[in-house]
Order: sequence, then C-alpha cells, then structure tokens
Amino acid sequence: MLMEQRIYKKGTGPAAHPETEKMSLQRGARHLLAKQRGWFPKQRRSAHSVGIIGAPFSYGQKRRGVEGGPQAIRDAGLVERLSGLGCKVHDYGDLNFTTVSNDTPFNNIVHHPRTVGLANQSLTEAVSRAVGDGHLSVMLGGDHSLGIGSVHGHAQQRPDLCLIWVDAHCDLNTPLTSMSGNLHGQPVSFLIRELQDKIPSLPGFSWVTPCISAKDLVYIGVRDVDPAEYYILKNFGIRYFSMKEVDQLGIHKVMERTFDHLIGKQKRPVHLSYDVDAIDPSLAPATGTPVIGGLTYREGMYIAEAVQNTGLLSAMDLVEVNPKLATSDAELNATVNIAIDVISFSLGQAREGSHGKYDELPTPSATYTTNEQTIRL
Repeated sequence: MLMEQRIYKKGTGPAAHPETEKMSLQRGARHLLAKQRGWFPKQRRSAHSVGIIGAPFSYGQKRRGVEGGPQAIRDAGLVERLSGLGCKVHDYGDLNFTTVSNDTPFNNIVHHPRTVGLANQSLTEAVSRAVGDGHLSVMLGGDHSLGIGSVHGHAQQRPDLCLIWVDAHCDLNTPLTSMSGNLHGQPVSFLIRELQDKIPSLPGFSWVTPCISAKDLVYIGVRDVDPAEYYILKNFGIRYFSMKEVDQLGIHKVMERTFDHLIGKQKRPVHLSYDVDAIDPSLAPATGTPVIGGLTYREGMYIAEAVQNTGLLSAMDLVEVNPKLATSDAELNATVNIAIDVISFSLGQAREGSHGKYDELPTPSATYTTNEQTIRL
C-alpha cells in the first residue's frame, strides 16, 4: 500500500499528477492569491534564510523514539533539499535537554511537568534567537508539547503572530481536563490568553506567558477531539476545520477561509505548527497517535504551499515523527519523506518543479565550422 502511494526515492518529491489535475490545482492556487486583496507576493521561489533547530524530546508523551525525529529528518536530506531551493540554511544543531529527577506527576496525572517545562524554556530561547537573527525558524521535533516553546519564542520577536495548527488533535486540554496526562495534548492551552485563569500553577511552567488570543488560531485536519477541547473550541470562538469540513469545502476553500480569518488585510507573521499525524497514517505511519481518515498527500502539501504563498511564514514546527514506530524501512522512509516535503513546500518548492534562476536559453555558438557531407540513405 505504501509503496503504491509513494514510490519515489528520498528527496525526489512526489510523482507527477495527471495534467488536468495539475492544471486545476494551479488555477485554484491562482484564484486563492487573487482573492487575498493584493498582498500576496508574486514570487514563489524561496529566498528564505532558514534556521533549523533540532528538538530531540519525548517526555510530553509515553512512547519513546520520537526524540529520534530530528536526526531521521536530517539524515534523509532536509538541508540539501532546502539548499537546492535557494534557502540559506543555518543549522543550530540539536538542543540538549535535561531530564529532571523525581519529576512527580502534577495532580497525580500530568506527567513530567518539570522536564517538559524546562525543555520548552530552552526551546523558547533558541527560537527567539533564530528569529532575532533574521532566520525563518524551523523546529524539528520531538513531540508536540514543544509547541509551547516554539510559539512562545517566536512571539517574543513577533508578538502579533497568528498560529495555524495542522494536526489530527487539538492539543487543547488543560492540565485539569487532560485524561491522559500527556503534555503533548495540552500545549495550545498554555498559549491562549483567554484560558489563563483555567491553567493551574504547573511546576516548571512559571516562565510561560500566554502569547496569542483565541482569534489568532486556526486548526486544520482535526478528527480526534476530547470533550473539554470541544467545549473550549465552541465557547472561546476558536476557528477550526475538521476533516469533515475539509471533505465538504475542499482544501482550497479551507485555506482561503483560514487566511480571511487570521490575516485579512493585515500583514502579520504566520507560525505553522505541523504534526505529521495530520496526514493519513496510510501515508505517514511512523507516528505516536495515528488517526485514520487524515489529510491526503495533496491536501497536506497544498496547506504548506498556500502558507508559503502568503510570504508571511516566520516560523514553523514539524513534529511527532517517531522512527521506532516504523515496522519497516518503507514506513520510516514514507513518514520522513512526508515531513521533508511539508517543510520544503512551506519554503518554496512547487509541485510543477522548483526551478532555479534561468535568464535565457543558450544559442549555438557561431565559432564552430563543419565539413559538409552528403548523407545517402
């Protein structure tokens, strides 16, 4: 099944679609740009200065192995792919995280709060530094509890940011509503100002300051929502597009409405936080909390392309690739290739091919002489 869906080798990108489908996608992209009141730049090729931050961290959930995500993504050729797109890549390397001893659960349920809090504090500093250095921050996880530090660090430099969270889950539980106690299911609740009075004083989190409003957030691809999360979505007016709405509207309309909601006539920085489990597990199986019925390859890449086309992407996360959960090399390669493709399309790769600068076609040189020969058939 996997090899039928993705038969290309690492780093080569997807096989070409039929021409009519390709033309339809291109028309849809042009229509999306035209509707956005003129502030989309015409250029699609990358001119980004990219700062890559590896965050090999797994204590926001129980399944070890996700800490190997950054290395697996690098080994599959991420830096080479981005360099080929024209990105100037600065790799900050991997962060070193401290595991706090005797890190007792909060309220007898929230696991590893001090370890998770300390890791996110370190990540906040790293992302803030990368964005402050003039780079587009690309954080490689690691589990999605790292979204706290990545968004928080981005907001230190770009306080007017908006957040697009692409995920099978909302990750919106509070420490008091979580049924699993895993902090990778709670990061967004720490970021939203309107939820500040619902968040207890968690050990290790005293440094966290909510940095976005509920109206600054859009979810795409959700299909596994807990009761408390649904309550928050409805009562705090958070915009979300479940997979049902993706099916009903189409991904083009979903992105159009996302930008209308978050940006409108404003030019504000975009933070894209992308969990690989947003993609259907038949395509990206090596992840910790897969949910069937996810985004297709084309839908997943269209999201990345549409964000790139705004010219406003300022930081992104790619999380929850877990190499240890792959049952074969094919499963691992498929998942890692999806991750690299998401990042690459977010930074300028195009499905009709990513073309470098080409000013003119060469012409034959006039300096050559030939001996006339008669060729008889």
